[in-house]
Amino acid sequence: MVSTSQYQVRTHHSLVGIIYRLLDALAVVGGACVALRFTPDTSGQSLAVIAATTLLVHHIASEISGLYRSWRGSRIGLEIGCLGLNWMITSPLVLGAGLLTQLNAHFSYESKLIWLIATPLAMGSSRVFLRIVLKGLRKRGFNIQRFAICGLNNLGLQLAENIQASPELGLEFIGFFDDRPSHRLREVVGHELPSAGTLRGLAEKARNGEIDMVFITFPMRAEKRIRDYLSTLSDTTASVYIVPDFFVFQMLHARWNQINGLPVVSVYETPITGIDGVIKRGFDLLVGSLLLVLLAIPLALIAAAVKWSSPGPVFFRQQRYGLMGEEIRVWKFRSMRICEDGPVVRQATQNDDRVTPIGRLLRKTSLDELPQLFNVVAGSMSLVGPRPHASAHNEQYRLLIDGYMLRHKVKPGITGLAQVNGSRGETETLDKMERRIEFDHRYIREWTPWLDLKILAKTVLVLLRPHNVY
Repeated sequence: MVSTSQYQVRTHHSLVGIIYRLLDALAVVGGACVALRFTPDTSGQSLAVIAATTLLVHHIASEISGLYRSWRGSRIGLEIGCLGLNWMITSPLVLGAGLLTQLNAHFSYESKLIWLIATPLAMGSSRVFLRIVLKGLRKRGFNIQRFAICGLNNLGLQLAENIQASPELGLEFIGFFDDRPSHRLREVVGHELPSAGTLRGLAEKARNGEIDMVFITFPMRAEKRIRDYLSTLSDTTASVYIVPDFFVFQMLHARWNQINGLPVVSVYETPITGIDGVIKRGFDLLVGSLLLVLLAIPLALIAAAVKWSSPGPVFFRQQRYGLMGEEIRVWKFRSMRICEDGPVVRQATQNDDRVTPIGRLLRKTSLDELPQLFNVVAGSMSLVGPRPHASAHNEQYRLLIDGYMLRHKVKPGITGLAQVNGSRGETETLDKMERRIEFDHRYIREWTPWLDLKILAKTVLVLLRPHNVY
């Protein structure tokens, strides 16, 4: 077995990393200056102590959070999230040290609050600004890093295409390197494509500083070949990355993890865990409760209208699948003369004779869905998420659509990405349901709190122009 010590690569602080540190230092000093303006008779010595303490703890915390690693090619949201984590470590330690030493005893609460908000806001703003500057410079050929791909295959071709389509990454393609004979390469990619060289040539270029980054795209089953490349490249200072051929799977939300030190990567996973789960649940609870209070009178009037319009209960509670496929009961105002909740449930169609006159108005305006706010507050649903289907429809479509049940990796919602993109109402064809599921999967892959807010805003516009709802 090859020792893991052979794979250690020497790191260095780039100019961009130094700029980041300088900008953060300015943000720390600037945040302290702004905050201490709200505490009278503050000396320059107090400012210097606060700034120095914050900088010290911040840079120690950055080693824990990995804040100053290379973010080239990563989304800004990931970097800002790491910055937030870093500040969640730094700020309590600084405030705690000040409390123990009584150095911040005379600071006003306004100063402390502004310091807590202004400092990370300044650091985040500087990162956004620097990204914009770097994007422009890289498009003009500055701050370029050269990369090579080991493995002339479809995954390597896709990787090269993706990187070259994003000049703002500042990556210059050197070529493909593969030891296999040309006829084997032609069999793999389906056409003639020249290789830039072999492993030996790649290692020589990397040692000479001609290549900064190497991506290995061999299939996971080629373990020996990957080990050979890693062993050879460990004698260079190039940054080496393995690109797993997970494209053969339908990746829902990939996340690296460890099981007692053994690295694993998720293929089907929910993005809404940890602090994200707390944020989403807190938002649902706050907004859902507020809406129930504000809509109490309209809810009562609708309930009276449903009771008056036709015999039967006011509410219809239908069995549906919730988070992780658990059974839940979804609340709705009754809009039909019957309440179907068995192994066969017929979807509502245009001019459906089961729908009551009041029910037709409620369904057209989606007011029949308002009682699902009780589900949201209780925790079985969210304001935003894949719409829950009747259990009978779940059992039908899970046999027809690959990955159908993956939509239950998050809580179902009152509204969702599919609904604000026109996929609502009757799904009389399989294509329509497949399109809805594609939107549900995309929501799970791309979820952020901001996406929820955008969907809620678009929902209001959709309700003002109802379409394809019976």
